[in-house]
Amino acid sequence: MNVVGYIRVSTQGQARDGYSLKYQEEEIKAYCKEQGLNLIHIFRDEGISGAKLNEEALEIDRVGLQEMLAHLSSVQIDNVVVLNTSRLWRSDIVKVLIQRELKKYGCDIKSIEQPFYSIHKKDPNDFLVNGLMELLDQYQRLEIALKLTKGRNKKAKEGGYAGGRVTFGYMKQKGEKELKIHNNHAEVVKRLFELKQIHRKWSLSRLAEALNDEGYRTTQGKAFTKVQVKRILDRESFYQGIYTYGQIQANGKHEAII
Repeated sequence: MNVVGYIRVSTQGQARDGYSLKYQEEEIKAYCKEQGLNLIHIFRDEGISGAKLNEEALEIDRVGLQEMLAHLSSVQIDNVVVLNTSRLWRSDIVKVLIQRELKKYGCDIKSIEQPFYSIHKKDPNDFLVNGLMELLDQYQRLEIALKLTKGRNKKAKEGGYAGGRVTFGYMKQKGEKELKIHNNHAEVVKRLFELKQIHRKWSLSRLAEALNDEGYRTTQGKAFTKVQVKRILDRESFYQGIYTYGQIQANGKHEAII
């Protein structure tokens, strides 16, 4: 069974509890030898509180702990061995965050001073905190979505590209904020609207057939279908230089094609 160890002391905790890093390390090595566990590595944090949390990012600000979790994502580890669970956490929120990560990688905790401990045991307090954390996660997702929407709406009102799939006939180059005309695709757009103007009674399938007969191809190099033709025709106002985003309509910053 592959395991890793984790040891931590805070400035106050080391003096109060007498759990020095050296003592914890020796205890973990002795325990693993006695239990026949394959100890891969011992991760450590020194002088850091077990309750320290980056509240904005919902991350635990401990380098050793983060290194350990990253290790679990790349190597199959069955258990994290600690002297006691207070080395991993001292608050319920941190406890929930750590347990979530361990469960993600199928890893449990072996506590030397709590021999029957397991993160899979049901605890009413864990249920409450997990529920609160899920609500907080949902709130943060909604808050981020709202901020993104406000930003996109503001950009759309100014006629700028607010994100989403780039309209056929244009391209967005890395590092640039606005759409640029894709010359080859723009030629297809112009020709399609010319055909539509000349042959007003032609069906979408007939228009697609005409484009294909003239040698035009899609972005993927395939023949046009009536669905792709309709998609282009439905964006007539965009090709005329009008930017529409939801209920917002403005003169676009992109160059018109037709």
